[in-house]
Amino acid sequence: MRVIVTANSPNLDDALDTRFGRAQCFILFDTDTGDHEVIENTQNLNAAQGAGIQAARNVVNANAQAIVTGNVGPKAFATLTAGNVAIYLCQDACSVKDALKKYQNGELQPVTQANVEGHWI
Repeated sequence: MRVIVTANSPNLDDALDTRFGRAQCFILFDTDTGDHEVIENTQNLNAAQGAGIQAARNVVNANAQAIVTGNVGPKAFATLTAGNVAIYLCQDACSVKDALKKYQNGELQPVTQANVEGHWI
C-alpha cells in the first residue's frame, strides 16, 4: 500500500507536519516493500489560495491510497476522497516514523469530513 505522511522535513525522525496543503513535504511510503521517497510541496508553501486542492492532486497523482496528516480542510478533503485516498488524522506530536507506525498498527481511524475550515494556517 502507498501511504503519504505530511512532514516538516525529509528526515523520518522529524515531526509530522500538521498542515496538509502547506506541509513542507510529503513522504510516500510503500508499506509492502518498506521503501520511501520524498515529494516536495514547495509550490504550495506560499500559495495565496488553493494550496490544499493542489496538494491533494499531488497526493492522488502519486497513487497514494492513504494519507496521514494533522488537519485537512474541506476542499482538500473533497479532492482526496474523489481520488479514493483515505484520510487519517494524527494530531499527537510525533515523528513521521511514529505516525506511520500508528497507521500500520491500526491506531488511527479514517475521517469522514474535514476537521478545519478552508485557509487554515
